[in-house]
Amino acid sequence: MDALTIGITELGALQGGELSLLAIMCLIVLGTFISEDLTCVGTGLLVVRGVMAPLPGVVACFLGIWLGDLLLYLLGRSVGPLLGRRPLRWWISPRALGASEDWFARRGAIVVVLGRFVPGTRLPTYVAAGVLKMPFWRFAAACAMACALWVPALLGLSIWIGPAALHRLEAYGHSAPLSLFTTALALWLLVKLAAPLCSSKGRRLMVGRWGRFWRWEFWSPWVFYPPVVLYVLALAVRHRSLALFSLANPGMPSGGFVNESKLEILGSFRGSEAPVAPCTAIPTDAAPGARLARVETFMQKRGLDYPVVLKPDQGQRGRGVAIVRSREACETHMAGHPSGLIVQQYVPGVEYGIFYARRPGEAQGQIISITEKQLPCLTGDGRHTLEWLILHDRRAVCMASFYLDAHHNRRFDVPDAGETVALAEIGTHCRGAVFRDGARLKTPALEKAIDRISRTFEGFHFGRYDLKVPSEQALREGKDLTILELNGVTSEATHIYDPHHSLFVAYRTLMRQWRLAFDIGAAHRRLGLKPTPLKVLWRELWLAAVTHRENTNR
Repeated sequence: MDALTIGITELGALQGGELSLLAIMCLIVLGTFISEDLTCVGTGLLVVRGVMAPLPGVVACFLGIWLGDLLLYLLGRSVGPLLGRRPLRWWISPRALGASEDWFARRGAIVVVLGRFVPGTRLPTYVAAGVLKMPFWRFAAACAMACALWVPALLGLSIWIGPAALHRLEAYGHSAPLSLFTTALALWLLVKLAAPLCSSKGRRLMVGRWGRFWRWEFWSPWVFYPPVVLYVLALAVRHRSLALFSLANPGMPSGGFVNESKLEILGSFRGSEAPVAPCTAIPTDAAPGARLARVETFMQKRGLDYPVVLKPDQGQRGRGVAIVRSREACETHMAGHPSGLIVQQYVPGVEYGIFYARRPGEAQGQIISITEKQLPCLTGDGRHTLEWLILHDRRAVCMASFYLDAHHNRRFDVPDAGETVALAEIGTHCRGAVFRDGARLKTPALEKAIDRISRTFEGFHFGRYDLKVPSEQALREGKDLTILELNGVTSEATHIYDPHHSLFVAYRTLMRQWRLAFDIGAAHRRLGLKPTPLKVLWRELWLAAVTHRENTNR
């Protein structure tokens, strides 16, 4: 709860307060600029206390919220061209803004009214209204209508519940500030929980959030990885080197720790035994026309047509990767990613992740993980929109926010009965793909093929291939493999994300993986190699964090 709102409520709760009604109303208006809902809750408690009548409270909250909405609109009008630049894109992502623009095109001014009642849409919706130059007075009238509905309802709820809260305050006067804070916070949480439950979409999104909480595969890295990090630190103590894992792959910068160049790694394979999908860099500092010309020259030399794949040369977890199917789509994607892109041939087929490891001196390496990557699909019924289908699918609802953003241009379309709609086309878990444990596909022929390919990369011993094959049988036979990417020491055995695997299985697998990485690094250290300096690893990690933030907000 913000300090200004607490201050308003506590001042009003004092017996014989010296603040005039006008001063209190001005403070309420200012409080709405910090937290609209909390200020309304606090104002309701002032009304219950008898500090002010309901009408002035409603007027003050209305004016503050309405003026705040107009400021968001004016922000959009004045800085619309700057939204794609830092720091504005850290708060308003182009994806969220694009969804609001599409909604405006379909629904008109009613979107402004609905934005007041749909959590998370108010800021991008109102800024989008300014960016799209919606008529000012039309916007102002729509906001006034929304506020006229929202403010009395919220204030009325606070007044209704308030007497019981104030009774407790009188009974426990010595703890009044704490009790007041607790009561206001409880009311605010009630509003935040009750508002989504008032709509079918809100209830389904709530189900999705609950599903993400219980299914560990959707957990935030900040929640999932601490036990793994602690284990890595224990390994570092045991081996007397925190950076020893960087020697797992002497042929990769820092062993493929982070920020490694995909193009450089794929270019390190030698000979015909390495079936790498052709790719090339797109110049960073060139004009848009020159960048597009590079893509089309690459396609002409290879005899290719659209689609092709555009991806960051240094990227993580599939962010910034796109399959572009036209010249226009290629231009649009490059405009949103002005630096560090590569273009790669699009390879049809089934995608797998294969984790390979070989200790120095071993006659043959081994496959320690195979992941089947399934692209999720929904089937239309001819009656419901794509948004409804996503929200009512048991698994898709857990990633509803991502899928709805990715398909914001189609979310209100009604697929025909029996029509299949692909929700994702990139084989990355955080981009919506479903991962299955493919251990059953491991064969001696496949293991020999992967080992033969790996030995054409001098200094590679540990990492995961992302590759495609025409069929499952071709994978078993180790034939017609096409390598899309090779990830180094920090790549994961991604079969752990199979929904049937427990959290225990995931941690056990990752800990075994890191133990093997340190063992391989220790073997290379005995051969006289030295780990990457810690300051270099830290710098690369920092750059990766900056890149991640940039890609997340595009």
